[in-house]
Amino acid sequence: MAELRRYITTEDLMVHNKPRDLWISIQGKVYDVSDWAKDHPGGELPLLSLAGQDVTDAFVAYHPGTAWQYLDKFFIGYHLKDYSVSEASKDYRKLVFEFSKMGLFDKKGHGACILLCFMAMLFVSGWIGHDSSHYQIMPTPGLNRFTQILAGNCVTGISIAWWKWNHNAHHIACNSLDFDPDLQHMPLFAVSSKFFNSLTSYFYERKMNFDSIARFLVSYQHLTFYPVMCFARINLFAQSLSLLLSKRRVPNRGQEILGLLVFWIWYPLLVSCLPNWGERLMFVIASFGVTGIQHVQFCLNHFSTSVYVGPPKGNDWFEKQTSGSLDIMCSSWMDWFHGGLQFQVEHHLFPRLPRCHLRKISPFVKELCKKHNLPYNIASFWKANALTLRTLRTAALQARDLTNPVPKNLVWEAVNTHG
Repeated sequence: MAELRRYITTEDLMVHNKPRDLWISIQGKVYDVSDWAKDHPGGELPLLSLAGQDVTDAFVAYHPGTAWQYLDKFFIGYHLKDYSVSEASKDYRKLVFEFSKMGLFDKKGHGACILLCFMAMLFVSGWIGHDSSHYQIMPTPGLNRFTQILAGNCVTGISIAWWKWNHNAHHIACNSLDFDPDLQHMPLFAVSSKFFNSLTSYFYERKMNFDSIARFLVSYQHLTFYPVMCFARINLFAQSLSLLLSKRRVPNRGQEILGLLVFWIWYPLLVSCLPNWGERLMFVIASFGVTGIQHVQFCLNHFSTSVYVGPPKGNDWFEKQTSGSLDIMCSSWMDWFHGGLQFQVEHHLFPRLPRCHLRKISPFVKELCKKHNLPYNIASFWKANALTLRTLRTAALQARDLTNPVPKNLVWEAVNTHG
């Protein structure tokens, strides 16, 4: 006798979207992850961002085939009555299946080994912290974790726990102005005039006030962009310390703190070896400036693409990831410079895919975008810089010309006095 199924509607599912009442649907089956969300390896935030929705595309993008076996213990007997799949999602899932069958997610190449050798010689991270947090670049989870702490905490002074918390939110809510932390840089930058409504950041859990100070800074953001990027690493240091010293649950907090202590021992010691304070200051400024190139690249991939306000949705995964990301056109011999970020569209669609395969799969992604009349955003490195500056300048001019301006401070009045 056929099993009698119990069904609920999408509207019924949407009601269960709170921390202690969190349901999701995967391929039409409904799962209650309320009690388990805090133990989710990717953190609680990705689940909360997509709570009360069908999350099949996000699940297949982020989880290996072995993860399916763990779903049954969360199944609560309900199936989604009005479950449907768009044509774009169907084709996207086919690609995931084909890439899995080809073993691309498991063939990691020799990139990690080569970069670790460079780290030993030059003591630089070479994007390896980013890679090791998206997929297992080492033979065992223990070695992979060691690589994360070494490349992130010890070498760069950035908590890998903070990075994963931040970066997972960015991937799930790509280019949502109020859910994606990678676009929330008020009061220094605003990529859209929608920020002028003082949006609430659901990541930082605070209101991003567009006051007179923010208006002044945003009005000149296209001029301050590169100077600020030269010192953006300071913000990452502060964010890392803030998380580790907070009451928020942080896995392996002791390892994280120990890794940062290693950085804050070797880096000041290195600086102290220079003969005078002038050279020490120049060295620190130069080191920040070089890492600023990496921060610029992060911005190029998303600042000039489509943005939206509101929570991410599980049923337009492919569309949102492609419209919110920008590829950088470059020759294969320049791949080392961009560290895989030049294939940002592909990376967002297949975050577990080792970077050595991103160039290989880009034609498939481009073809799928064309088939479904979706944008495949790509530009040269210089064009991407121009597009980013154009976006910042447009918002800057809009900040100056609002019909109902906020009260201006004295600095604003002095700079903008006419006559």
